[in-house]
Amino acid sequence: MSLGHHIPQKHQSFSSGFFPSPPIQNVHPLLAKLVTLSSTHFPTFPTMEPNNQPDQPNPRNIIFNKYEMGRVLGQGNFAKVYHGRNLLTNDNVAVKVIKKEKLKKERLVKQIKREVSVMKLVRHPHIVQLKEVMATKGKIFLVMEYVRGGELFTKVNKGKLSEDLARKYFQQLISAVDYCHSRGVTHRDLKPENLLLDQNEDLKVSDFGLSALPEQRRADGMLVTPCGTPAYVAPEVLKKKGYDGSKADIWSCGVILYALLCGYLPFQGENVMRIYRKAFRAQYELPEWVSPPAKNLISNLLVADPAKRYSIPEIMKDPWFQFGFMRPIAFSIKESVEDNIHYFDDVDNNNNNEEDEVSMRKPSRPFYNAFEIISSLSHGFDLRSLFETRKRSPSMFICKFSASAVMAKVEAAAKKLNFKVTGKKEFVVRMQGAEEGRKGRLGMTVEVFEVAPEVAVVEFSKSAGDTLEYIKLCEEQMRPSLKDVVWSWQGDR
Repeated sequence: MSLGHHIPQKHQSFSSGFFPSPPIQNVHPLLAKLVTLSSTHFPTFPTMEPNNQPDQPNPRNIIFNKYEMGRVLGQGNFAKVYHGRNLLTNDNVAVKVIKKEKLKKERLVKQIKREVSVMKLVRHPHIVQLKEVMATKGKIFLVMEYVRGGELFTKVNKGKLSEDLARKYFQQLISAVDYCHSRGVTHRDLKPENLLLDQNEDLKVSDFGLSALPEQRRADGMLVTPCGTPAYVAPEVLKKKGYDGSKADIWSCGVILYALLCGYLPFQGENVMRIYRKAFRAQYELPEWVSPPAKNLISNLLVADPAKRYSIPEIMKDPWFQFGFMRPIAFSIKESVEDNIHYFDDVDNNNNNEEDEVSMRKPSRPFYNAFEIISSLSHGFDLRSLFETRKRSPSMFICKFSASAVMAKVEAAAKKLNFKVTGKKEFVVRMQGAEEGRKGRLGMTVEVFEVAPEVAVVEFSKSAGDTLEYIKLCEEQMRPSLKDVVWSWQGDR
């Protein structure tokens, strides 16, 4: 079934506590614009497709002496996305340019902060990568991976996919969603428009503007803000009683799988409310060309009761899903994205600068003050909450060695644990394990801060791999191997 001539616009996302008001008549079952449910509008971010209308900036438009800006790839209500080129590596990138004044006017500062925070957390082969955050006095620049293949939406728009191709995309989607959930992130707006394809026809999840972090949940772990896209949103999201974001994501994945295999959406009706009524009852039909194993999986995804809906582990055990599935190897992160949330600090300031000067300041190196050292030595005298502005380190200890001496000892300990050094700069060393874990090889960054000639603070953080495997490694192997170096571990009594 070809659907291309029936789509005036794409599905819009919503984030609001209200049901949609005006029903729309004569809506095509898959791809008509249903409505924007919103008292506050959250635009869909622009697509990074190479064939959009060119809008060339000035020739050789160089920013930060690092990126050459090219044509406009897409445009939203408050941002433009440009094709860019890294002058050092010659890599293609996508640069989202956001005007700070526009963020303030649209009250979207928190949303963009959240998107940046989430994209820093989720580094996975099937998630669009955030490479760098930069800023001028008037603009914020998000430098992202350039995904040249366009949206999965475009493929679905032409009709149903073969079962093998649909399974490939679904496996990659579930792999990415599983990774997000393992880090406490729920996407909340999964749909074909937010799934991009790279040059190898592999899937990349994008647009984390409506995603939720753990701190947004209530004490019982539930989320309360209804958001998403009407055609893909789970029934429980609209009931205003709280919902499990992970289970809501799984419902959206079920709708996507149905659309890939069938070429249209599962819940159809003359208007939005009738579509919702069917979704609340999980009332849909599967065409005869869908295989029985695929039908069985869909029937366990599109379940109105979230408690009875498949979980990610159950999906991964399903025979139809398992066919040909290879878990992607998580890549190592060469450079972690710096915590540049301070770039948003001046959004609320009312200063109009005539010129948009580039701030080339490098964020200052973190240091540990007396309160932090004391709190590391004494569990009961923990004053960090009074002054701490950055996230607590997963592991930190104090030692009575110089920074250079402790670096050598840490490297020696890592070698015994079968970790190899993948990068070294000043007092920062990056290491990678030899064995494949649940989410690829573990990557670890160790940074040493010299606070006195013979006193250093050593901070560990995970850069790749599974969080639980990293914690286990630190507790059971890294700590014992460094017992002759450590003066005190952070938080130990």
